[in-house]
Amino acid sequence: MKALLLTAPSKLEVVDFPEPQPAADEVLIQIHACGICGSDIHGWDGSTGRRQTPLIMGHEAAGEIIATGPLVKAWRNGDRVTFDSTISCGACHFCHEGAVNLCDQRRVVGVSPSEYKQHGAFAERLALPARILYRLPDNLPFAQAAMVEPVSIAVHAVQRTKIAAGSTAVVIGSGMIGLLVIQVLRWAGAKNVIAVDLADNRLTLATHLGATHTLNSARVDVAAEVNRITAGLGADTAFEVVGFTPTLNLALATLRRGGTCVLVGNLSPKTQDFPLQAVVTKELTLLGSCSSAGEYPLCLDLIARGIVNVQPMIEAVAPLADGASWFSKLSAKDGGKYMKVILQP
Repeated sequence: MKALLLTAPSKLEVVDFPEPQPAADEVLIQIHACGICGSDIHGWDGSTGRRQTPLIMGHEAAGEIIATGPLVKAWRNGDRVTFDSTISCGACHFCHEGAVNLCDQRRVVGVSPSEYKQHGAFAERLALPARILYRLPDNLPFAQAAMVEPVSIAVHAVQRTKIAAGSTAVVIGSGMIGLLVIQVLRWAGAKNVIAVDLADNRLTLATHLGATHTLNSARVDVAAEVNRITAGLGADTAFEVVGFTPTLNLALATLRRGGTCVLVGNLSPKTQDFPLQAVVTKELTLLGSCSSAGEYPLCLDLIARGIVNVQPMIEAVAPLADGASWFSKLSAKDGGKYMKVILQP
């Protein structure tokens, strides 16, 4: 089969790769669409250490089952499916409690840190355990279905805390995940959703997708503006979707006393500094949010019904052969102008 193989840092090649063989509890999926994730970009250049070569990347995908292992009973050839980016063991303490994102034996599709290698979906076919599959709604195109993984990250993050009807939420970062968080917050009942970013084009899109207010942090005092919008109270919740010290501190500064900050961004592996005294004296709650934990059926429904609109974020749908050039574009200094690129193996 053809696959887009990472052969060295920043080097991708379309190669002939051995056909995957499904194990007894696995299915073989013909991949029809796979999105390029920001984590793939940072893995591609070697900066994270989680894409050790050689590796087929790609974990945001959808396709069609073309073969099943002998123990698979619930799936048939021709079923249209997507899959959880996390391969959980199904047997540990966390899996039994439904926290599959915290699985003791967690493996991520298309990732190869030092402890494991799991080839991904930038390939014509992929074998995966049947237990991590989800059926696609009939009306959902494959390209949009490939967006369910980032949507699940947004849904999981919003559901980490209670969003009271009529509340105010701040979203720091209006990239892909931030724009999805904005939409999920409106679905969850937030009255005011304040989008914060440095790029006016992203803030414009944030307004289109449901933000009630937008703030360019290069031009305004964000905390002061949030206080003004909330009549001096501050936001009930803040979602930090970048992952750097300045944006973390900005998110905390927007909160009212007793507010909650959900930490989603994880761009830098370095330790981040934050104002401990302010967190203590304002009695703030900090919540980490990692991946997702079984929210795919809800997410697929939200996408299929248009409650979460993913189409405006799909920048391009391109053949697998164009993958290397798209990685170069997305990693360039102006790569932030692009949203989601979907590859079709």
